[in-house]
Amino acid sequence: MTWLEGNGRDTPPAGERLQALIDRPEILGVPGAHNGLAGMLAKEAGFEALYISGGAVTATLGLPDLGVMTIEELCFITRQVSRSTDLPLIVDGDTGYGEVLNVMRTVKELEHAGAGAVHIEDQVVAKKCGHLNDKRLIPPEDAAAKISAAVKGRSHLRIIARTDAAAVEGLEGAIARANLYKEAGADVVFPDALPSEVDFRTFADSVPGPKMANMTEFGRTPYFTAEQFQDMGYDIVIWPATSMRVAAGAMQELYAHIRDHGGAEALIDKMPSRAELYETIGYYDYEALDEGIAKSVVPETPGE
Repeated sequence: MTWLEGNGRDTPPAGERLQALIDRPEILGVPGAHNGLAGMLAKEAGFEALYISGGAVTATLGLPDLGVMTIEELCFITRQVSRSTDLPLIVDGDTGYGEVLNVMRTVKELEHAGAGAVHIEDQVVAKKCGHLNDKRLIPPEDAAAKISAAVKGRSHLRIIARTDAAAVEGLEGAIARANLYKEAGADVVFPDALPSEVDFRTFADSVPGPKMANMTEFGRTPYFTAEQFQDMGYDIVIWPATSMRVAAGAMQELYAHIRDHGGAEALIDKMPSRAELYETIGYYDYEALDEGIAKSVVPETPGE
């Protein structure tokens, strides 16, 4: 059944569905999906929740991850992935797109777009990727006020408090901030860019409640598996920008090949077929909604 028909079921709000996944004993693995098709492919692979990365979305817009993306652009991608997958989404809310009132609006807009959770970080604007140098933080009390405002503004959205303090104030600073954000009402805490297993374990032992880890590539964090993060005390692990990076690598190869060889036939085996892509996006289900549309027949590939 298609999105136009309501995806076939009357479901609880996304935040409640996400909470049910977090409450399970095994860690929740959440890959990034930078657009609707990526989300559908992740769902086909069996994932039950998805992540919308600010860094991945800004890259697809041809922009740097410096807080220049707008809430409207973030909500567009969130709606796109939500309606195409009907999965609960964890969304990167950056700094909340402003101060207390802006944070409350961000929460409302993301709920309407289909999100199940948002994380708000404690950097100033212009913010940086958590794995880069010389990040600047707002005072912990101001960050806690943003978390409190997010909790006040939500109806079902889960609120994740991200702290970038480990590289600025040390691990103890990150722990202190995370506990303050928990007191402000955060459902989950998220220490970004921890550089070692010892740091992850120490943080987990020092902060109660659910915790999220970020397994990004090319960052400060060593490569750990979901099972390793679970053993360290984490309940959620995200792979935020991986889908965008893999897609970008494939496109680099494609464009170089077309430039050098005058065509893309040699890369056919790396592409989903037209039939496979139609199956993923439910093409025939949409056609069937209009009796005036003849069912499409996929053309035979020349030479077969």
